[in-house]
Amino acid sequence: MTSPDSPPSLYAAREPIFPRRVKGTFRTLKWWIMGITLGIYYITPWLRWDRGPSLPDQAVLVDLANRRFFFFMIEIWPHEFYFVAGLLIMAGLGLFLFTSAAGRVWCGYACPQTVWTDLFILVERWIEGDRNARVRLHKQKWDAEKIRKRAIKWTVWFLIGLTTGGAWIFYFTDAPGLLRDLVTGQAHPVAYITMLILTATTFFFGGFAREQICIYACPWPRIQAAMMDEDTLTIAYRDWRGEPRGKLGTTTGDCIDCMACVNVCPMGIDIRNGQQMACITCGLCIDACNDVMDKIGKPRDLIGYLALTDETRERAGQPPKGVWSHVFRPRTVLYTVLWAGIGIGLIVALFLRSPIDLNVTPVRNPTFVTLSDGSIRNAYDIRLRNMHGEDAQFSVAVTSDAFVTLALEGKDGLTVTVPANETMSQRIYLTAAPGTRAAASDRSDVRIWVEELGTTNRVHHDTIFNGKDDGNG
Repeated sequence: MTSPDSPPSLYAAREPIFPRRVKGTFRTLKWWIMGITLGIYYITPWLRWDRGPSLPDQAVLVDLANRRFFFFMIEIWPHEFYFVAGLLIMAGLGLFLFTSAAGRVWCGYACPQTVWTDLFILVERWIEGDRNARVRLHKQKWDAEKIRKRAIKWTVWFLIGLTTGGAWIFYFTDAPGLLRDLVTGQAHPVAYITMLILTATTFFFGGFAREQICIYACPWPRIQAAMMDEDTLTIAYRDWRGEPRGKLGTTTGDCIDCMACVNVCPMGIDIRNGQQMACITCGLCIDACNDVMDKIGKPRDLIGYLALTDETRERAGQPPKGVWSHVFRPRTVLYTVLWAGIGIGLIVALFLRSPIDLNVTPVRNPTFVTLSDGSIRNAYDIRLRNMHGEDAQFSVAVTSDAFVTLALEGKDGLTVTVPANETMSQRIYLTAAPGTRAAASDRSDVRIWVEELGTTNRVHHDTIFNGKDDGNG
């Protein structure tokens, strides 16, 4: 039993939210975004792309075994992770851009939590009915009807979660082959474990946690304020139009206190109380309020997208500024320029990258070797990556004003063959004859070249040749 002197609990038990069905511009937009994003997520692993006999034909594949990422005609290797980093930076800047322009539009329309919650609520509405029916069922004792409806609903939710987890793991290996192995029980245990974890999290987050994830688990509501200013468009209630509120015919305000905006809100908030951290700016309250305004013959947009600067103007009886003046302003232009600059840089780097990659590592134990004729020899390990879809021959050469010669370990000539989409290691030796500057000098600059035979593809790597005067001879 709680002592009367105990401090009040800061925890409030969750009150289930049962959003009412609504029609309108923003609801239609959310349906389209949900359909497109879910379609992309579920269908993409099954798209095929012919890359030749030595490469996988899955259009989008994160090939962890071979440490490569395939996206249609693009192939990203481990040493090209800067492409992934660039895309992540673009995603962050895009989030900053859209938030500064129109508030939490990502949260309201495209966030996976929002999309799957929308889908789960849709299933719930199909099986249990609209808001009033779901409220009654929630309060109803556990009888045959409630057990039947909940069992059907949870089964469908589980199947959605299962396909969600299954679609995710299909991105990491050949989808048809993995599906066959999953069905026959031959897939790796990691695949089953990952699938079950994602199934459970989707089932719980979309079916039960819902708005709790947005309020308590997601960090974005707490940092979005840094991206917003007085010109950011966000959803607001025009209280100077709506107040004093009351029943139709008993008030001078437009708000008739019908609670339609509250009943459709997936977060369970009352937008008339002002800006709140829980608001995801999904726009459903706008659709609900506009529908009511149409029915009672009042102007639309009692609830709508509004900037603080426009609020001041509207309260003074002045027309609001144009939408584009809010969207295009110094902050959003800066984000756009940075976003576009990184994107253009990535595209340029993608088209200018060489299909071969060279890495040279000097062998430091020992730093150099003195041969019987007095020559100084340095050893180097080179890693040569062939990013072609077929085997290729490469010639190795060295340039230096210090007069050194090159030889390949185990090779009679200066050419090597690297298999398609493989990385090959090869030891090479640079030798300086007695009396040459390289042999007598502590350090000499050298450049190792690799050229693909029959093409103009050529790469180089600068390194150091160590002579006797480095203190080891």
